[in-house]
Amino acid sequence: MAQAIKSVDVYAVDIMNRPGTLARVLEALAAGGANLDFVIARQVNDNTSRVFVAPLKGAKQLRAAADVGLTKARGMYAIRVTGPDKAGLGAAITRGISAAGINIRGLSSGSIAKKNVCYIAFSSAGDAKRAAGAIKKAMRRKA
Repeated sequence: MAQAIKSVDVYAVDIMNRPGTLARVLEALAAGGANLDFVIARQVNDNTSRVFVAPLKGAKQLRAAADVGLTKARGMYAIRVTGPDKAGLGAAITRGISAAGINIRGLSSGSIAKKNVCYIAFSSAGDAKRAAGAIKKAMRRKA
């Protein structure tokens, strides 16, 4: 099975650094029917953390996201790469992107049960589209 590559919207919100705040955001999304495969929460300063989530689909999930302040991450153009995990996969993906002269804004990846999901962010929609092509080309070489 080959890697599947898809453009995806990432949503973000800044929250207060207080116990339960992240849980409230994730509970609201769960109540809206969201089944997230991507959550990143990072402290920005002593009082604030930034949360990124994806995917969100449909009006109910988007309403739940809006209720807790999540909005589409501005200036972030992401692709999601999913498929079987194998040694060197991250290296092949990032080398393919760099060979195309594209800079990566951010990358988060995880593997479980021999499956991998990788979210890669870029600064423009054009870079994201070109990167998807570069990854496909790199995967053909690796096969």
